[in-house]
Amino acid sequence: MALSLPVFSQTKSSSDAGAKRPWMDTSQPIDKRVDALIGQMTLEEKAQQMRDHAPAIPRLGVPKYDWWNEGLHGVAFSGYATNFPQVIGMAATWDTPLVHQMAETISTEARAKYNQAMRQNQHEAFFGLTFWAPNINIFRDPRWGRGQETYGEDPFLTGRMAVAFVSGMQGSDPAHFKVISTPKHFAVHSGPESTRHRANVDVSNHDLEDTYLPAFRAAVTEAHAQSVMCAYNSIDGAPACANDMLLKDHLRDAWHFDGYVVSDCAAVADVFTGHHYAADMPHAAAAAVRSGTDLECGYMEGQAFPSLVDAVHQNLITEAEVDRALHRLFAARFRLGMFDPPSSYAYGRIGMDENNTPQHRQLSLKAARESMVLLKNEGALPLKAGVKKIAVIGPTAELVQSLQGNYNGPPPNPVYPLNGIEKRFKGVQVAYAMGSTLAQGFAMPIEHTALHPAAGSSEYGLKGEYFASPDFSGSPVLTRVDRNVNFNWDKVVPVKGLQRNNYSIRWSGMFVPPAPGDYRLGVRINYCYACENAEEFRLYVDDKLMAKSGAKSAERGEVFESPIHLDNTKPHAIRLEYLHKEGTAGIDLTWQAPAEVLREEAVQQAKGADVIVACMGLSPSLEGEEMPVKLEGFSGGDRTEITLPDAQEELIKALVGTGTPVVVVLQNGSALAVNYAAEHAAAVLEAWYPGEEGGTAIAETLAGDNNPAGRLPVTFYKSLAQLPSFDDYGMKGRTYRYMTEKPLYGFGYGLSYATFSYGDIKVAANSVKAGEPVRVQTQVTNTGKVAGDEVAELYLAQPQTEVSPRMVLAGFKRIHLEAGKSANVDFELDPRTLSEVDADGKHVIMPGEYKVYVGSTQPGDQTRTATFTVNGKAELPK
Repeated sequence: MALSLPVFSQTKSSSDAGAKRPWMDTSQPIDKRVDALIGQMTLEEKAQQMRDHAPAIPRLGVPKYDWWNEGLHGVAFSGYATNFPQVIGMAATWDTPLVHQMAETISTEARAKYNQAMRQNQHEAFFGLTFWAPNINIFRDPRWGRGQETYGEDPFLTGRMAVAFVSGMQGSDPAHFKVISTPKHFAVHSGPESTRHRANVDVSNHDLEDTYLPAFRAAVTEAHAQSVMCAYNSIDGAPACANDMLLKDHLRDAWHFDGYVVSDCAAVADVFTGHHYAADMPHAAAAAVRSGTDLECGYMEGQAFPSLVDAVHQNLITEAEVDRALHRLFAARFRLGMFDPPSSYAYGRIGMDENNTPQHRQLSLKAARESMVLLKNEGALPLKAGVKKIAVIGPTAELVQSLQGNYNGPPPNPVYPLNGIEKRFKGVQVAYAMGSTLAQGFAMPIEHTALHPAAGSSEYGLKGEYFASPDFSGSPVLTRVDRNVNFNWDKVVPVKGLQRNNYSIRWSGMFVPPAPGDYRLGVRINYCYACENAEEFRLYVDDKLMAKSGAKSAERGEVFESPIHLDNTKPHAIRLEYLHKEGTAGIDLTWQAPAEVLREEAVQQAKGADVIVACMGLSPSLEGEEMPVKLEGFSGGDRTEITLPDAQEELIKALVGTGTPVVVVLQNGSALAVNYAAEHAAAVLEAWYPGEEGGTAIAETLAGDNNPAGRLPVTFYKSLAQLPSFDDYGMKGRTYRYMTEKPLYGFGYGLSYATFSYGDIKVAANSVKAGEPVRVQTQVTNTGKVAGDEVAELYLAQPQTEVSPRMVLAGFKRIHLEAGKSANVDFELDPRTLSEVDADGKHVIMPGEYKVYVGSTQPGDQTRTATFTVNGKAELPK
């Protein structure tokens, strides 16, 4: 019988197995075991093992393995997992120990899932141990849809977060990795999404070394990342996955990287098809491997490494070069313990009882609390005692996608802002209305107030009947009322009594339109990336078929809808039948309601309220990775405007027009030019995509239970007029480091319910030699009436050259202080932090005067300063 598990797991002694298969002998050094295994493979087998979907080799006891796994802010695509705030929100915490703790949690849950899958002899995608995270590209332009996946615009902040994440993921066992972390996308990758498969990036030596590479260097040299993902784009005419300057000169020669390089998906094929850098697939594959790409992610036509066999036969590459790459890959698998008895090391014994635990959910809540950034407050927050009515208005108040972010696992019980406010403010009347769509032409889940489970019922939602069959046969295993139909069930069991696959659900009840008008009713199946689903649905209104599934509907996440004209507000029978066979599961019951109808409903609900909480923002369905989205302000995953979409802007204006104080809560993954809200709202709170407990954290912050201390990891520009063109990768005029105009809200900005003061800055030495570290100390005091966190930010102004940034972030610490208490804060500026990059791309510590600033945000007129002098000049390695 063909083997799918290594022999060791079925034997009592690894040395017994090693007598027949020496690579199974755990007493031998890993390099020797790997060489023994590779020596038994054919060239064809070697080429197949260098692809992300690596097949089993039964005769050698090598199981099938899928290298593609995602864990950006929680284990993704493999069932229920703790869903932390999106990475841009984690960056807003300015809390590296917290990011490290998040990564430890992610890797624990990843191990739990992998170990369980191995016990069940399952080898499907996304249940492995090699994780393609973190994304440490620099968020240089707010138009980039994937910027939400990054730690923001600053190389220093991104580098510190990268080190915290990678070290937390990979663990501290010297013999085994917990998982392997893959910083991506190496390098200079940050949009546009529409041209990424063919774009060549022209970037100066200065910008490359000063902005785009430092975080990768830190992840490799400090955290010892064991994998790196090369990017789609070319740099200086050479595709990133066949780029000697990146993969040889920097990664392996200068940084001494000893892990493996994986391509972004289809990036090796792009060497031929997109960049036309190679004559054909064998030449593309050979060029990639010779530069240092060891593993190919490829799908459909994007498969190049199978042609390595032809490349060897054509003498484009030697089999020894193939073996070198393969050795790196199997060394990683062996160091992960995949060929050792699971009981022989601690990580192999982690069980499913450590997945998605209450403690992990509490950590997600802590992260959500810390990610909150208060941008404006004219005394409206925290909400005053005695509030009798809160109007919660807006399209993100009850939208699971705007909690989750992208590259996420489904949280089992997500808390929406509306849920959180209802729970926190018990006894207070909470009114709700959607108020608008996210963007004109974008279908939204139908608001729960327009749905009832039966005629004449005052309860909101639809009756849901859950069947343990794919065709509604038998009796439902569960009948309940679902407040709305907006579900993500990726590889999970929706309710007890079902399996992951082959079930059906029927939702039925009454649809009550808020006003007459022209509507569009429809269904959206969960977005599925690079997978084949078997999903069906049928939507009926008054027993008339309105929409049904089409070919490959799940793969692209389309909405299937039909127009309907309603002359009145009478109830209409509605029924949605959902038949799930296999693959990614999840479904939304959607509408596009007339804008004026939604807006007027919101204004009516807001009447008599003491405060309006306007939940606005975006969704990963609008901003993200290479998506088929083409709406006003959005194109292919990127943004063409950075203002709030018009529908939301008009809603905010209507709410402000009521005269009731408006608190705007933003959920988004990128900077928004919220100029009207900044001027007219009573308060503005940036909540990002805050994860499964986001609604709790938002409500606690509104109530004052959580004192916000998050800081912006990106600049909030006033308009696109403040930015160079999107496809210009030069840093001049971009980010706080090179921007000379005043933004709407600056990098590092964030308010608190407390006030803090800073003492004098003390520099350990007024004069140092080039290459010596500099110690800086100050005292921070909470001068407010409530306890709170403070983020002390240290900025450094270096001797100026033609290419120098205005200043750079050179240190930060998040501390907690009770009211009236003080704490000393210490920083050490190491030689690399003190250095700057000259026009040739060299890291140099320049002689002259340096100035340090320490405060709550970027330097202003009142910021404390100190100076010191560096004597001599020193050049640092790449």
